[in-house]
Amino acid sequence: MVRKLTLRQHDALIGLFLILPSLIIILGISLQPILSTLYFSLFEASRGINTPQTFIGLGNYVTLLTDAVFWAAIGRTLYFTLVSVGLELVLGLAIAQLIHTQPPGWRFLRTSLIIPWAVPTIVNGTMWRWIYNADYGALNGLLLQLGLINKYIPWLTKPELAMNLVILADIWHSVPFIALILQAALATLPADLEEAAAVDGANALQRFLLIRLPLLRPAILVALVIRTVEAFRVFDIIYVITNGGPAFSTVTISYLTYLETFSFGHIGRGSALSFLISLFTLVMAFVYIRILYRPEEKL
Repeated sequence: MVRKLTLRQHDALIGLFLILPSLIIILGISLQPILSTLYFSLFEASRGINTPQTFIGLGNYVTLLTDAVFWAAIGRTLYFTLVSVGLELVLGLAIAQLIHTQPPGWRFLRTSLIIPWAVPTIVNGTMWRWIYNADYGALNGLLLQLGLINKYIPWLTKPELAMNLVILADIWHSVPFIALILQAALATLPADLEEAAAVDGANALQRFLLIRLPLLRPAILVALVIRTVEAFRVFDIIYVITNGGPAFSTVTISYLTYLETFSFGHIGRGSALSFLISLFTLVMAFVYIRILYRPEEKL
């Protein structure tokens, strides 16, 4: 007996057929590199086509998980991720809220937000490296003019400051992304809920915390997942500004993968690091979804 499809099942089947060609292309492009990386992570492989490869199973993973250098890089990566994404969320939410209130010049502010975000990361890193330069940097010049310092300071040679300076550059580049997402979400919220709350005597802070913020949860989830994954895999801005220094104080897990694979020639260990990075990002995304995703909440 043939069961007739419901309208929803029929639409879902048509949608599946429509996206199937794209799925096949995406799988075809991405599957081979993934399988190659998994293959090399199980071998003690080095650079060179004729270099002997020894199968060691999970040996690369065990070596990494028992290596203090790996855990130090994880610690620096988590610090970078938590500080940069946390500050970006707070600043992005504040800017989105400011634009939503439509003060004088809000259209110019919204348009100007695109500029830092549109700047390529390599260009952004180069610009901030010039700003931090010990000889002619704008940061030293500004602080000297304000009388806060009496001589130029080599900022990027200080291990205790280098990571925070990279975080500052990353915040400048990424805050507009979160602000634009949240501002677009704010524009779709129903105004009658806040009007009713105002009539009941709720002040602006109460309306923001109890009405606006919960309704922003899906947009916050999207912004956090995207930015956390990007921040945890940070490489290019560190490569340009500090090149992992000084004294390896800005070597994150992605930068360690670069060093192991291309500088030290440890293809197997670098491939294992790539899979561990993917595992960490998946875990963080899952945690965000479990905490913030509330499918039962409807507007």
